[in-house]
Amino acid sequence: MEIKFYPLESIENEHLKYAVIVSKYKGQYVYVKHRDRQTWEIPGGRREQGEIIGATARRELVEETGAIQYQIEPVINYSVKSEGVISYGQVFYADILELGQPLEHEIETVKWFKNSPEFLTYPDIQPILLGKTQEILGQKH
Repeated sequence: MEIKFYPLESIENEHLKYAVIVSKYKGQYVYVKHRDRQTWEIPGGRREQGEIIGATARRELVEETGAIQYQIEPVINYSVKSEGVISYGQVFYADILELGQPLEHEIETVKWFKNSPEFLTYPDIQPILLGKTQEILGQKH
């Protein structure tokens, strides 16, 4: 598996399949647990047909975390190459100011952590995306 990063303006919207939203609530990182898995993941998901990637990020953040009030910004584009197939996505950062109940029935639990939790759904990808986000944003967040 190979992960690469690209400037925001370098990849057209139609090529971006995924939005990953590194999120904080009360100064801690927000992770969700899918109902069918025992592992944690950064909120995010697949872009729907005709949707711009920023709308995907906002939709997934609300559906998966129940965020009611938040500030969100794009951070960087990325690609994951696995078994010869390349998929592109965009990483966002969200500062969640108020949480309600998650809207998406597939999410069982929303929890916040000081650092990345153990037992990640995508352990070869998510820590790298989190690390790159922290590097880019630095002390800003």
